[in-house]
Amino acid sequence: MTQAENTIAPALVSKDEIRPFQFRASQADLDDLHRRILTTRWPEKELVTDQTQGVPLATLKALAKYWATEYDWRKVEARLNSYPNFTTEIDGLDIHFIHVRSKETNARPLIVSHGWPGSPIEQLKIIGPLTDPIAYGGKAEDAFDVVIPSIPGFGFSGKPTTLGWNPGRIASAQVTLMKRLGYKTFFAQGGDWGAMITDLMAVQSPDSVLGSAINFPIGVPPEIEKGAFSGAPGPSNLSPEEKKAYDQISTFISDFILQIMMSKRPQSLLAAADSPVGLAAIFLDHDQISLAMISRVFVDGKSEGLTRDDILDNITLAWLTNTAVSGFRIYWENKYDFFSPQGVKGPVVVSAFPDEVINIPRNWVESAYPNLIYYKKHDKGGHFAAFEQPELLVGDIREGFRILR
Repeated sequence: MTQAENTIAPALVSKDEIRPFQFRASQADLDDLHRRILTTRWPEKELVTDQTQGVPLATLKALAKYWATEYDWRKVEARLNSYPNFTTEIDGLDIHFIHVRSKETNARPLIVSHGWPGSPIEQLKIIGPLTDPIAYGGKAEDAFDVVIPSIPGFGFSGKPTTLGWNPGRIASAQVTLMKRLGYKTFFAQGGDWGAMITDLMAVQSPDSVLGSAINFPIGVPPEIEKGAFSGAPGPSNLSPEEKKAYDQISTFISDFILQIMMSKRPQSLLAAADSPVGLAAIFLDHDQISLAMISRVFVDGKSEGLTRDDILDNITLAWLTNTAVSGFRIYWENKYDFFSPQGVKGPVVVSAFPDEVINIPRNWVESAYPNLIYYKKHDKGGHFAAFEQPELLVGDIREGFRILR
């Protein structure tokens, strides 16, 4: 695996220096990946007709067949390298990021944070519309300079060798990154762990974060969370929308077994570093709705926002960088409540998608984010908004932040 192409001698590199980065996987690594896929030792078929025993064998076999016979990593590799990529050391760790400046003079800076199982590949579809809005049906005044970091332990960023890289520390590092790039104030966007990181950036640095955009709002009232996790029936005065959210929270522990495992024993999932199909199984089993969609993509040949290449691009990046286990550890490191409000006081934009893992009711969102300036409930889309529904997400970012520019 080829690392950053950097001709500067390490001894001469300042810790604050921003270094150009390019990645090209070695052919040996790609050949090894191909061999491992073809020699997968398969288990027997699941004994149920649904997803309750995990990723259906038919889905994984269809994925493996395409991965081994048709998929071309070089396409997305060239796409990644077509953007300006960089690394810089922050808090003792190399942080990778894509940084695309708009040609528009009024462009405002925006940092976009991914989650698990993710990487900047998830955000590639929104770079063009955000940086060059005229080319995508927007207006020049909607332009952004876009910064997309790889979370520590993911993709091309360094893997922490010491404890403590939790969402709060990552948020602090990303504020440092933006200031190092010359942005004293900026906007921030995120989903999944990226939503938590975005919230914490706004809490830690309210004078720097002009506004936040979230497609996974963190806003469950503490008493609701406590009751749902205890297994108690929901309060009788819940609205139908609140009751649905309560039930989703109640089944979180049983529905998100792998995430619970990552939060307790991430190192025991080391098989994901040895088997590409094993890695794919864990990535696909993020949530039941996303898994069902991905199964339709591979088994039925449908495209529902995500294509087969989209899905494999993200998995292959994790494989080639050997960041499966280091990525899992964010769950172990996290000490923040992933459901309760974090105390964001600044302006917030929320995109609500129907196939999200938890559909947080608007009144809960309004309570969690007292300065909610924009809320849009969409009729399609799921957890990976930038990946699945980039046009809808870009529209919310443009419209939501317009009054703050």
